[in-house]
Amino acid sequence: MKSRSTYICNECGYKSPKWLGKCPGCGSWNTLIETLEAPVSPITKTKGASSISTAAKSTLNRPQHINSIKYSTDTRFSTGMRELDRVLGGGVVNGELILVGGDPGIGKSTLLLQICENAGKTKKILYVSGEESAEQIKLRAERLGVRTDNLYILSETDVETILSAITDMRPDIVIIDSIQTMHIDAIASASGSVPQVRETTNALMRLAKSISVSIFIVGHVTKDGALAGPRVLEHMVDCVLYFEGDRQLSFRILRAVKNRFGSTNEIGVFEMRDTGLAEVENPSKALLEGRPENISGSAIICAMEGTRGILAEIQALVTPTGFGNPRRMSSGIDLNRVLLLIAVLEKRARMNLSNYDVYINVAGGLKVDETAADLGICAAIAASRADTAIPSDMIFMGEVGLGGELRAVSQLEKRLTEAANLGFKTAIAPKQSLKGIKIPNEIKVFGVKTVSETIGLFR
Repeated sequence: MKSRSTYICNECGYKSPKWLGKCPGCGSWNTLIETLEAPVSPITKTKGASSISTAAKSTLNRPQHINSIKYSTDTRFSTGMRELDRVLGGGVVNGELILVGGDPGIGKSTLLLQICENAGKTKKILYVSGEESAEQIKLRAERLGVRTDNLYILSETDVETILSAITDMRPDIVIIDSIQTMHIDAIASASGSVPQVRETTNALMRLAKSISVSIFIVGHVTKDGALAGPRVLEHMVDCVLYFEGDRQLSFRILRAVKNRFGSTNEIGVFEMRDTGLAEVENPSKALLEGRPENISGSAIICAMEGTRGILAEIQALVTPTGFGNPRRMSSGIDLNRVLLLIAVLEKRARMNLSNYDVYINVAGGLKVDETAADLGICAAIAASRADTAIPSDMIFMGEVGLGGELRAVSQLEKRLTEAANLGFKTAIAPKQSLKGIKIPNEIKVFGVKTVSETIGLFR
């Protein structure tokens, strides 16, 4: 049978028999790409999928009562990296399909190759690369100190060959680097296209669930920061991990945006070194190293990432504008949130900022998206405007409302404990949040009700 021409949206996978400027499925413009698609799904013809045992197939296809299903207590295993295990929810689940995305050069392949050294002590691993030869991977492994005896390399892009190798070898972990280079011959489209990525991921998912092999997939990202390929790719996998951070900075943040077997609030912090990625066990201490003393516009906040409190420095620079309209810029914090807080300071705290440029930065490349950082941002702006240095042992935590009032923040006790452990002596927090919590003896807490009251404490 001949292949037919179909237009497929590169964002959501919507199919159309003709080209359209706007996708009816997701509303994106100019995302429909012409693709020659086979009339029959290649998955049914894949060697790897057809080689699954009959017993495994019958188990999957026969309905079972939930109370009759038996499972092993050791369904998870450790990757050997505590920061990665934290993000995954305690380790890798047998048969889990994990997608790892991030900017080019951020450290995706480095992280997965280092997993081979740690997990390879007890697990058999197959590393499949469509971008590097076996010799190139060996050279990189030598640089990273990966010398495990349980690591096997396969430089291949044909999906049928890869699935056949997995079913024959039966490894515990499979790494696919990357999904955009994989190709199924039965689909008449280029590697990385929507049909290729979708069908390849579907084949890997079926195989992972059938023989309980855990698979890591490396995914490229677009210039907008989203994973390349169809949006359905993120729905098919069990876990989606994003590597964040500036390549010019040493710190990397690993964040889970989807996790069927754990929380999506946890993050892992790594530092890129010459020998690879090193785990940062105390991110707060690392982010605050080198903090300047007695400099105006610097305030410390505590952001909660899951069960972990991370201290970060908010830097503000307020200078007279040289243009008609003042500039507002932020790095690491949503600019719209910064504009809202500037308006609150002008209206409720009677602070003149209409003729001043305001620049906000989170030191260390960390991205803060919780509202508990509002009070620290306001304090940094006010201190820079008045050219006053905030005491170096003072920390801020609290959400600022449009009326200038302070709202309660969650997990205040954990935030205060983390601050006390790092030597902070004074904390500014919403007064209503202090009820019923245990305050560490090493830190003194001032309960405030408004942002104006807060600014008066250090002016």
